[in-house]
Amino acid sequence: MKFGIIKERKSPPDKRVVFSPAMLSAFKEQFPQAEIRVESSDVRIFKDEEYKAAGFEVVTDVSDCDVLIGVKEVPVDALIPHKNYFFFSHTIKRQPHNKEMLQAIIDNDITLYDHETVTDTSNRRLIGFGRYAGIVGTYNGFRAFGQKYELYELPKAESLTDRDALVARLKRLTLPPIKIVLTGKGKVGMGAKEILDAMKVKEVSADNFLSKKYTEPVYTQIDVLEYNKRKDGNTDVDNSDFFKNPGEYVSDFARFANAADMYIAGHFYGNGAPQILSRDMLRDKNNKIKIVADISCDVEGPVACTLRSSTIAEPFYGYNASTNTETDMHHPAAIVVMAVDNLPCELPRDASEGFGEMFLNHVIPAFYNNDKDRILERSKIAEKGRLTEKFKYLNDYIHENVPHL
Repeated sequence: MKFGIIKERKSPPDKRVVFSPAMLSAFKEQFPQAEIRVESSDVRIFKDEEYKAAGFEVVTDVSDCDVLIGVKEVPVDALIPHKNYFFFSHTIKRQPHNKEMLQAIIDNDITLYDHETVTDTSNRRLIGFGRYAGIVGTYNGFRAFGQKYELYELPKAESLTDRDALVARLKRLTLPPIKIVLTGKGKVGMGAKEILDAMKVKEVSADNFLSKKYTEPVYTQIDVLEYNKRKDGNTDVDNSDFFKNPGEYVSDFARFANAADMYIAGHFYGNGAPQILSRDMLRDKNNKIKIVADISCDVEGPVACTLRSSTIAEPFYGYNASTNTETDMHHPAAIVVMAVDNLPCELPRDASEGFGEMFLNHVIPAFYNNDKDRILERSKIAEKGRLTEKFKYLNDYIHENVPHL
């Protein structure tokens, strides 16, 4: 089987890659029968010469490869018919901007596997850049805090070499006794926690966070049943009840909004789940939140002040709670929003290394063991131009190739 590591063509440019030279070498060592080609790229964080030095062939044409592996969506005019692709397609929520691409995949008899749908038997995601989104998003949250209150200046994360360099900068800060609430305990949430712990910010229980005053910065990390409650008042439930019956819940986040200075949103937001931080909470006179680092970045989703995604170049904007509009972040009443939707791009080297390790551990073996754990089967959105059974719900999003019918 021949694998091709493709060039990232989406704009703005993405420097990440699924396999760094080191991880590609580990891939080849583990599966020596694999043939691997690397498509030449002037964008990638790892240079062509680094792959050549590791013994890999760098080419300008990967059309002879069986499986083409990338990070972000492949532009329609770059898709090669009849091939097997693996990338983040961002189509499973019927995202309008990728409708044309998925239609082209169907029309060109392409088989599409999606990084986002690589899961175990319990539907838990196995690979992703979440940890690095959490790391960079939390760094950016503190960067926003420094700018809002003119306390200090932090450089952009993309100007620093790696995660350790971010931590070193953060550890130099002298912070007032602020309270930080973090939602989510998945890869994003744990990436955020990793940074807070590295900074030596004190972790406290949700109850103490809400009831006590502190003379140092503190944070609490809360899970779904701490910021949501059942409409019927039943408290004898566990997380699985929330995930099975999200429509039976309402947000219980107001108590945290009235206690926290900064909100780091690292949760997963599922269909039917209640809004977490509402407009009413934000404009309530008791709301204390002034910085929202929305790492999850669901526009028009669970965090009402996330009016739009922001960019690495311009990561912050102000939110006027009384009018529900964007404003100058330095306005005294403004809540600062950080909603960059491609945060791991700011740490492309670290993010690529970590992602490649996960992909090698969880995905590549499936190509050589007859997919005994059904990793590929579960992650396959389309097969030779037809939607797979799991993703038939996308039929109203695109039209299956008529000659197949």
